[in-house]
Amino acid sequence: MKELKYLNKYFYKYKLNLILGFIIVIIGKILLLFTPGLVRNSINVIDQYRRGVIVDQSIVEYELVQNIFLILLAAVLSGFFTFLTRQTIINVSRYIEFDLKNEIYNQYQNLSLNFYKRNKTGDLMNRISEDVSRVRMYVGPALMYSINTITLIIIVIFYMYTQSPELTFYTICPLPILSFTIYKLSKLINRRSIIVQESLSKLSSFAQEIFTGIQIVKSYVIQDKTSKEFENFSSENKTNQIKLAKIQALFFPLMILLIGLSNLLVIYIGGKQYLDGKISDIGIIAEFIIYVNMLTWPVASLGWISSIIQQAEASQKRINEFLNEKSEIINYNSNKLSDILGEITFKNVSYKYKDTGIIAAKEINFSLKSIDKLGITGGTGSGKSTLMNLLCRLYDIDTGEILIGNIPIKNINLKLLRNKIGYVPQDTFLFSDTIMNNVRFGIQNATKDDVIKACKTANIHNEILNFENGYNTILGERGINLSGGQKQRISIARALIKKPKILILDDCLSAMDTQTEELILKSLEKYTKNISTIIISHRISSIKNANNIIVLENGNITQSGTHNQLINQNGYYKQLYNKQIIKKESTE
Repeated sequence: MKELKYLNKYFYKYKLNLILGFIIVIIGKILLLFTPGLVRNSINVIDQYRRGVIVDQSIVEYELVQNIFLILLAAVLSGFFTFLTRQTIINVSRYIEFDLKNEIYNQYQNLSLNFYKRNKTGDLMNRISEDVSRVRMYVGPALMYSINTITLIIIVIFYMYTQSPELTFYTICPLPILSFTIYKLSKLINRRSIIVQESLSKLSSFAQEIFTGIQIVKSYVIQDKTSKEFENFSSENKTNQIKLAKIQALFFPLMILLIGLSNLLVIYIGGKQYLDGKISDIGIIAEFIIYVNMLTWPVASLGWISSIIQQAEASQKRINEFLNEKSEIINYNSNKLSDILGEITFKNVSYKYKDTGIIAAKEINFSLKSIDKLGITGGTGSGKSTLMNLLCRLYDIDTGEILIGNIPIKNINLKLLRNKIGYVPQDTFLFSDTIMNNVRFGIQNATKDDVIKACKTANIHNEILNFENGYNTILGERGINLSGGQKQRISIARALIKKPKILILDDCLSAMDTQTEELILKSLEKYTKNISTIIISHRISSIKNANNIIVLENGNITQSGTHNQLINQNGYYKQLYNKQIIKKESTE
């Protein structure tokens, strides 16, 4: 249970609830143990009346009615305390589930992008849902029944021993066999549980990926192929689940067998002792049979509890793997800046992707003055987006230095840094929410007027008004019910509403026609007068008005200068410009 030790901090947090639950359990079980003694007393009274020791029938009837009333009262009170137990211990399990899910979710948010490259979304979802649910069964039902079992076994065996030590010994002698069997089966369950969770993660990851790319699946007509693959994953999971269920299925028949053996021993040994005069009254045999049957569920639940603990151990191990993961991006929080200026400097910046080994930036040097505009262009895979990810500290550089306002970027608080950057990535992502909430995603307290102003600047306001529900239109997953250009413009509005000091437009005008592009750039001219702007684009029209333009090829800056300077130099920029001029002339 070493992996489950991680949960000890939560047990400490809710220690008062748990201690109260323990006390309630003990009281409830003590009340329940009045029943066997009352049954024994009732049988003895009847036996004494039959043998003539008691001759008055009314005394017998009074004793029986009184015992029945006390048995019912004990049962009701025990049930009430069992209810209170669930209200304490089971509630604690829900609190811990809540805390653990939030801790995992916050850890997911803190981890770097490289973590998400190494792990599949379906697996991440499975750990925060299925694995946490299995852990909750340990901190809730398993804990509650463990306390119930331990308390009842201790008290029952103590009561039995005070009545007949020899009969108690014969009654509990099957228990060591049970303990050894549980130990062996639990090890098997642990191994099978890990395999089950891993296969379930594969299934979840595959399904999540297919649902996300359903448009591609349908357009390539590969539903039959993906269905077959899903069936294979599902079949693997089913096989693993069945293997686990077969092991678990051994518990209860084994428990019933051992409890039945104990009952036989009580009847045989107890009857023999009564006939030999070692036991003074016949009622003790009935009392012991009740004790044995009271132990039936606690002893049987040992297997169930052990199974839950083993599954929780396997799940917590999977959770701990991510909780113990350290983010590559460390927020040093060492400076006390209250704001960020738009001055940006890259000094000999180099970066290589850890997963692929591709060098995306080699000795990059450039600077951007406050309120200036920088244009970046280059072929696919030249490192344009990588530079912007480094600027936002989504990755940390390998060598060199990035400065903002003469302060190293690593010394700037991450939250402050990213709050002052409006970033529109080339891969537009919209959430399954209203257009209003998607635009004010970064600024939750933004007013409707702020949203409308940002959308007007992004040239999307009029189109939104044409939707039936306007700004309250619910978008499908990833904005599937919008065109590519509409999604890009809503993303631009989402960046503008932050009122950033640095605006980054990463090829986010590619899905628009040239006329719409010109309108947006014209609107942005006014908006970006007092901020630093970086525009990444394959279109010369998007970057030609920048104060400086750099051309990237294979992670190197091969050209830099103004538009007029670059079109007069032989190189990538001039070639791109000539191609786009010819294309424009041919379409006119």
